[in-house]
Amino acid sequence: MSASPPETVCVESSNTRVPDEDDVDELRLFQLHSVSAVIDDNLENKISDHLQQLEDEWQDDPVNPRNWTPVKKWTATTILALYTFVTPLASSIMAPSLPDLAIKYGITDPTVTALTLSIFLLSFAIGPLFAAPLSEVYGRVWVLHLSNLFFLVFNLGCAFAPNTSSFLAFRFLAGFVGSAPVAIGGGVVSDLFSECDRASCYFTLVSPGPVVGPVIGGFIAELAGIQYDFYVVVAMCGVAAVIGIPFLRESYAPVIRLRRQKMTRDVEKPTEKYPVLTAPHMNKWLYLWINLKRPVILLTRSFICFILSLYVALIYGIYYLMFATFPTLFSEVYHFDIGIGGLAYIGLGVGFISAAIFGAKLSNKIYLHLAAKNGGVGKPEMRVPALIFGSLFAPVGLLWYGWSAQAKINFIMPIIGTAIFSFGLMTTFLPIQLYLVDTFTYAASATAAASTLRSLLGFAFPLFGQQMFAVLDYGGGNSLLAGLAIVIGIPFPIWIYYAGERMRAKSSLTR
Repeated sequence: MSASPPETVCVESSNTRVPDEDDVDELRLFQLHSVSAVIDDNLENKISDHLQQLEDEWQDDPVNPRNWTPVKKWTATTILALYTFVTPLASSIMAPSLPDLAIKYGITDPTVTALTLSIFLLSFAIGPLFAAPLSEVYGRVWVLHLSNLFFLVFNLGCAFAPNTSSFLAFRFLAGFVGSAPVAIGGGVVSDLFSECDRASCYFTLVSPGPVVGPVIGGFIAELAGIQYDFYVVVAMCGVAAVIGIPFLRESYAPVIRLRRQKMTRDVEKPTEKYPVLTAPHMNKWLYLWINLKRPVILLTRSFICFILSLYVALIYGIYYLMFATFPTLFSEVYHFDIGIGGLAYIGLGVGFISAAIFGAKLSNKIYLHLAAKNGGVGKPEMRVPALIFGSLFAPVGLLWYGWSAQAKINFIMPIIGTAIFSFGLMTTFLPIQLYLVDTFTYAASATAAASTLRSLLGFAFPLFGQQMFAVLDYGGGNSLLAGLAIVIGIPFPIWIYYAGERMRAKSSLTR
C-alpha cells in the first residue's frame, strides 16, 4: 500500500458569528495540527511563505508517517491491534464465570454480580477523555505503552483481590488505563493512512477480544479457577509490551516535528522556523486542559458526533447486556456448565468476524465508488451507506434472539440471533469510526468521545438487564431494545447522508 498525501483541509468561517473563548482556544490549537495538512487559501494569507515552503517539504519528508514504507505502517498497525485486542478481551473474559465469582466473594445481589463485570466499562468510558488528549500533547507511543503496563499491574490485582471491594477497585482501575488503545487507535490510523486506505486497515483494530474472552474464559475458570482468567490477561500484556516497546514508533506528526526541531543545535532556529508549533507549548497546562475538554465539546457541540456516538453506544450497551445475561439463560434454560456456557458466545464471534471482513470490504468499495462518481474526491458522507446497511441487521438479530430464547427452542436458535446482531453491530461500528476520523480535525478526540458514551451505556445496561427480563421476559425485553435500535439507527444515518455536509460546513470542529 503506497502512502498518499493528506487531503486539503478547509476551514469555514462566518462573518456574523462572534467567537467565544473556546473558539479562540480551538483556533490556537488548530494551528499546531494544520502544519501537517495541505494548507488552503484562507490559511495561506496568515502563514509566511517560509512556513509554506517547510510545509511543502514535510509532505515529501520520509519522516512523515504518511510516507512511511508499507512494512513500517503495518508493523505499527499490527502492534496497535495487539494492544486493542487485550483490553476488550479482559473486559469480558470473566463473563461466563460470574456465578463462580459470586460464590467466591459471597455476593447475593444480582446487580452487584453484574457490577463486577460492567464496572470495567464505567472507567473505560472515563479513560478516553484523558488518553486521547494526552496523545495529542505528548504523542501516541508512550501513552499506549504506559497504559499497557499499568493494565498488567491492575489485572494482577484482580487475580489476588481478597474481597469484593478490592476486586471492584482493581477492575475500575484496569478499565481506566485499558481504554487508551481503543481511544487512540482511530487517531493512529488517521496519522498513517489517507482516507481511501483507512477502511482496508481499520478492521484490524476492531478487536474480537470481547467475544474471544468469554469463549476461553469459561474453560479456564472451570479447569483452573477464575483467577487464572486474569493471569492469562497479564501474560498477554507482557507479550504486547515485549513486542510493542522496541518496535512501535511515534506516528503523530505535530509531535514528531516538534521533537525534531528541539534537536537542532541553534535554540533560536525552532522559534523562527516553527512559531506555530512552539507557541501552544508555552503554557503546557493550558494546552493540556483544552485537549482534555475537547471530547466533551465534540459531544455537546456537534450533533453529528453525538447522534452517531449515541447509536453505537446503544448497540454496545445491548452487546454487554448479553454478556451479563448469557450465564443465566444458558445455565438455567439450556443447562450449560461454565465451560460449555462460554461456547454460547461463539455466535457473537461468528457475526463479528464476518462483519470485520465483509464490512470493511463493503465500506471501502462503496466509498471508492462514490468518490469516483464525484471526480475522485471522497467525502465523509460516503461512509454512511454501509452504516445504513448494517443498521438493518441489529434489530432483526435482537428479535430472533429474544423470542427464540423465550420459546426455549433449541439452543442454536438464540445463538444464531446473536450472530445476526453482532454482524449488524460491527457493520455499523466501522463506518461510524471512519466517519468520525474523516470528519473531525482531532480524530483521536472524536473517537474518544464516541468511546466514552458507548462505554457508559455498556456499564449501565448490564445493571438492569436481569430486572428488565424478569418483567418483560426475553422476547419483550429484546423487542424493546430492537425498537430503540430502529428509531435511532435507521432515520438518523439517512438524514446525515443528505445533510451531513451542510452540518459540517457550519462547524469549526470539522476538517
